Amino acid sequence: MLVIGAGVSGISVARGLLRDGHDVTVFDRRNDTRAGGGAVTIWSNGETVLRQLGVDMDGSGQLLSSVQVTTAGGRRLATLDVTAMGNRLGAPVRMVPRRVLLGRLMDGFPIDRIRCNHRAVAVHAGADGARVEFDGGGRAEGDLVIGADGLHSVVRDVVGAPAAEPTGWCSWQGLITLPELADRGVAAIVIGQSGNTGVWPAGGAEVQWWFDQPWSHDFVRPRRPIEAIRSAFGGWSDSVDMVLDRLTDEHLAGSPYPHFRHPIFRALPPGAVTLLGDAAHTMPPTLAQGTNQALLDTMVLCKALSDLPGGTRGGGTDLSRALRRYEKIRGRRVGAVSRLASLQVAHSESVLRPAALIPDRLHTGMLTAFVRWTSHRRMSALIDRGLPTATSVPGGRR
Repeated sequence: MLVIGAGVSGISVARGLLRDGHDVTVFDRRNDTRAGGGAVTIWSNGETVLRQLGVDMDGSGQLLSSVQVTTAGGRRLATLDVTAMGNRLGAPVRMVPRRVLLGRLMDGFPIDRIRCNHRAVAVHAGADGARVEFDGGGRAEGDLVIGADGLHSVVRDVVGAPAAEPTGWCSWQGLITLPELADRGVAAIVIGQSGNTGVWPAGGAEVQWWFDQPWSHDFVRPRRPIEAIRSAFGGWSDSVDMVLDRLTDEHLAGSPYPHFRHPIFRALPPGAVTLLGDAAHTMPPTLAQGTNQALLDTMVLCKALSDLPGGTRGGGTDLSRALRRYEKIRGRRVGAVSRLASLQVAHSESVLRPAALIPDRLHTGMLTAFVRWTSHRRMSALIDRGLPTATSVPGGRR
């Protein structure tokens, strides 16, 4: 099996396939597999899949106890009881730097299964398997190809899936060290009429921050972006002001990141090719579900392939049907997540005021029910029953 992309999505699905006894090779266009970016939120659904993959997350990042949502004017809207969510769903919620998550995924992963400096330029799928061609003339053949190569996926382009569309928003975001942040288990979201911001502890003294603003193709980046960000978000909350005091233009060098959303497909054309993670369903980071949805892709795809009576060798109609079944199962659930994540968050104080009338318990219950519905709980329980007590990746680190 050939996996294109050695990020969190690619290594996750490769771990699952190796666990199930498949022969897997991962290809990546980069020189190495180091992870960039800031931190990600691992909700209970993602934490459950990581456990199934044998990934030990204990001690990593920051376990969250609550998420406090307020308006730019200081009005309290809701306090989500994240501890209660974790108790109901069977796994905690944590914020973890992406580099740490990828490091845990790589722990025990056979390094000789990864080929860096391999940029895929073409994919061909036939009745007897699939072939990937790389820049420079190399090629690889396998029973199937899994495109886990992110927003600008080459595999997605090859199979003709619709391109991602901008949502009209962007994020200035990153990680900083902020030891003076008082409560390490409490995440904060602040919503205003012209944008929203968040301050989420990510383990130790590290904090994930973001500032979301409108964006369009004619967006002109300010020469001194920190001045513009301070002007737009200053005074929204004490924690936001602490972040703004610490940030410099250097922290904003890679931002902003425009938000994109893929039209959700239910099934690709017949063949031994499929997509996973951001290559399949890039969505805005509003719900912090991108990584979790990629992990759920891994769970459902591995289950679909393990259910094949004759295995995947040689491709054929059964394999193609299994891939289309995976895409159909995921399409409905991930589509709902994508639609909700694409809703506009920024609103005026008057529009947001009714949300403050809803009890916190109801806010928490609605989010818990949504995460439960999107998580394929029956399938997850079935997989749990079939796994040994300690799950590992064959081959170990080499």
